[in-house]
Amino acid sequence: MGQVNRRAVLLGGAAAVSTAALSSTVPSWANARTMAAAPAIRDPFQLGVASGDPLPDSVVLWTRLAPAPLNPDGFGGMPDAAYTVDWEIANDQAFSSIVQKGTATAARASGHSVHIEPAGLEPGREYFYRFKTSGFISPVGRTRTAPAAGAAVDQLKYCFSSCQHWEEGWYHSYKGMLADDPDLVLFLGDYMYEKKSGRAAAERNPRKLAFTDDVTTLAQYRARHAQHKTDADLQNAHAMAPWIVVFDDHEVMNNWNGTAIPATAERKTAGFQAFYENMPIRATAKPSGATIRLYRQFGWGNLARFHMLDTRQYRNAQVPDPSGSAGPACTDMRATSRSILGTAQEAWLLKALETHPAKWDFLGQQVFFATRDGDGNKATCESPDSWQGYEASRDRIAKGIVDRKVPNPIVLTGDVHRHWAADLRRDYFNHGDPVFGSELVTTSVTSNSDTATDPSSAWLANNPHVKYCRGKRGYVRVTASQARMRADFMTVSDTTEYDFSKVTLAADRSYVVEAGKPGLQRA
Repeated sequence: MGQVNRRAVLLGGAAAVSTAALSSTVPSWANARTMAAAPAIRDPFQLGVASGDPLPDSVVLWTRLAPAPLNPDGFGGMPDAAYTVDWEIANDQAFSSIVQKGTATAARASGHSVHIEPAGLEPGREYFYRFKTSGFISPVGRTRTAPAAGAAVDQLKYCFSSCQHWEEGWYHSYKGMLADDPDLVLFLGDYMYEKKSGRAAAERNPRKLAFTDDVTTLAQYRARHAQHKTDADLQNAHAMAPWIVVFDDHEVMNNWNGTAIPATAERKTAGFQAFYENMPIRATAKPSGATIRLYRQFGWGNLARFHMLDTRQYRNAQVPDPSGSAGPACTDMRATSRSILGTAQEAWLLKALETHPAKWDFLGQQVFFATRDGDGNKATCESPDSWQGYEASRDRIAKGIVDRKVPNPIVLTGDVHRHWAADLRRDYFNHGDPVFGSELVTTSVTSNSDTATDPSSAWLANNPHVKYCRGKRGYVRVTASQARMRADFMTVSDTTEYDFSKVTLAADRSYVVEAGKPGLQRA
């Protein structure tokens, strides 16, 4: 095979490696016994490759065999057989210097997904990887390990996004990320949607869901994940850098929580299994029935630490929406017994925040943390699906951050389909209460909120901690150094226009936080 250039690697898909000449022969690396035992298949790498959960000595390498990704049985066109998959990780994209290689089994029970966790890699460096099976070679992926614990790191660039409904737009955000060339990508939930778009057909993207029923079974979850994964821009973004992912609600069903209502244990079991099969996450997150351990931490030398949270699986049920009124619902939302993280996860996070190994602590999670106050009246309440619906839980985390003197806490959020930037206080109704951190909220990749109106001047007067709101699609690009953190709110002019030459993608607004000086400053 000839040398693969850098552009081919980053473009992913069929451009990365030509497989047409490989499908008819058994190459030297193939296992002849396995080839004889398993039925022949077409190119199984239709979903691309991905890496994730970087540690100083390891990173997860992922692929899923699916020659016909949209098959309704959820098996992606794979026969009922196990397949041997060879993997390689190298210092260079031409694979002339292979560092590690091995063999894994892609089994039907796991949707023919493959999760490789090579150990003993060097910290803080770039690697390239690929997979081979049945005479086919996957696209080449690029990844990197995290710097060693405590290692001096001058800069980290990462992008984060959320909410990518298939029907509601093209994934132009990932073209922007590809140009940004980040060290890391965070995805904060709603990677796929279990239900069809509620928008009028004229407002939606031209592409359609393979089936429009709400997904409820493992086969349906697998097929819906696979359809999202067929997007070329999404595959390219997965192939360019390691991802750290968490889910929100639509990976299972809208507004689910820690009870059996509205999502049954059976539905959670199916949703969690499909999520694991389709994400580059570690075996420690492999689900056991209707439970999955997704909250976890990642360090980036002495510069950054990421606390990835799960605000769905352990939360108390949401109270009925009080719509800005006072009454029993507000009392419930403020009850000290309620938690959005659950007792164990709260304790885990607060324990970690007792130490300060890095300059910046980033809390990657799903729903709005800061208060959004519609009327300036502390007696009323709203937004029960956000942290406002769990005020005591939020204050335990805020108090823990303040009491532990966490130097530079930044909350990263998805869910709401609009860009927001806000400062964090313990008491949002006391506009002089000290700022202890900031929140950066990414808008959606495609999921729409164009009908939402911009905050009025009266609303902003009630919420001086809110610095910015923008109802366009896009993502957030963060550049962190020892001296400051800069957040660029990247916006896409039109996600329903396929021709990217007619689309504008640029920073709509940028903010800076100086290390040791809490609060957002306009860049």
